[in-house]
Amino acid sequence: MSNTKIELQIADIAPSGSSSGAYAMVLAEVEGNRRLPIVIGGAEAQAIAIELEKMTPSRPLTHDLFRSLAHSFGIDVEEVLIYNLVEGIFFAKLIATFNGRTAEIDARTSDAVAIAVRFNCPIYCYEFILDTAGVSSEESSEEMEMEEPDVDLEELTTVADASNLSMDELQKQLDNAIALEDYEKASRLRDEIMKRKGNS
Repeated sequence: MSNTKIELQIADIAPSGSSSGAYAMVLAEVEGNRRLPIVIGGAEAQAIAIELEKMTPSRPLTHDLFRSLAHSFGIDVEEVLIYNLVEGIFFAKLIATFNGRTAEIDARTSDAVAIAVRFNCPIYCYEFILDTAGVSSEESSEEMEMEEPDVDLEELTTVADASNLSMDELQKQLDNAIALEDYEKASRLRDEIMKRKGNS
């Protein structure tokens, strides 16, 4: 069993066709072409996505609360380590420091990654985990294509296709989605707005 640590980065988060309401989070080797797909819940997927998209929720999410509390007491999260894989379940921990002391805190992998993006700290896993559960980038792309249900712009609103909405209407829907804490919808609306701004 190799204890070599491999640094990972978030490559994709997409709906998983294998489980209703679940998402596939794909972590990619920083230096390599292997991918580590991990099934996570919708709430955790949203928590990661809104931080990556630099959205500000109307009220702090649980992971934002953790960050604020940690910063208030001078605690820093140095890294996240996915350290084991047992019967398809990934085990992770936070490596945190306070006043020169280091502590390892057990966490669900999805929560650990949501915290990692908030502390801008690296994510690692051991070599044996990638050997066991990793796939090549080509295999990962094929899997995602097969498993992902189509998520198109028609899902943004039940009133009208988002492509028929004006920029003002899109912005209003984005504001409403954030107010209602529907961050999945907000993310798609924001993508449409950014795409239009890029084409203008």
